Amino acid sequence: MPITSQDGLRAMLDYKTIAVVGCSAMPGKAAHEIPAYMQRHGYRVIPVNPYRDEILGETAYDSLADVEEDIDLVNVFRPSAEAGAVVDAAIDRAAERGDVKAVWLQLGIRDDEAAKRAEAAGLEYVQDSCYKVVHARLVV
Repeated sequence: MPITSQDGLRAMLDYKTIAVVGCSAMPGKAAHEIPAYMQRHGYRVIPVNPYRDEILGETAYDSLADVEEDIDLVNVFRPSAEAGAVVDAAIDRAAERGDVKAVWLQLGIRDDEAAKRAEAAGLEYVQDSCYKVVHARLVV
């Protein structure tokens, strides 16, 4: 079951290194503004976007597998139909490198089957929830 409790969400907000899959270079888009908000609040944002070399002053990677540093949380800005593949990549990375602890699907993005796979792999999971809204409500 995806995490929905205040305490569970607050604990996930403690993860400081966040890979943002689908991070956008276009100001005004949620996939740009929310990662920028994360940066302003002290999070290390690692953009994952195969069409850009740099976003928000950070090197952008083609895939989760290409990210060189350890990742605590994978934040997903991709359509629900693509979310399962991203979750599977996070599960694979967690199994191979032992770094990914959680997956967060942004507002409007759901995949209940991916939630089951993530939880079976020991990952915390949030779906259909805006990171910025939750952070502003629970932390700021």
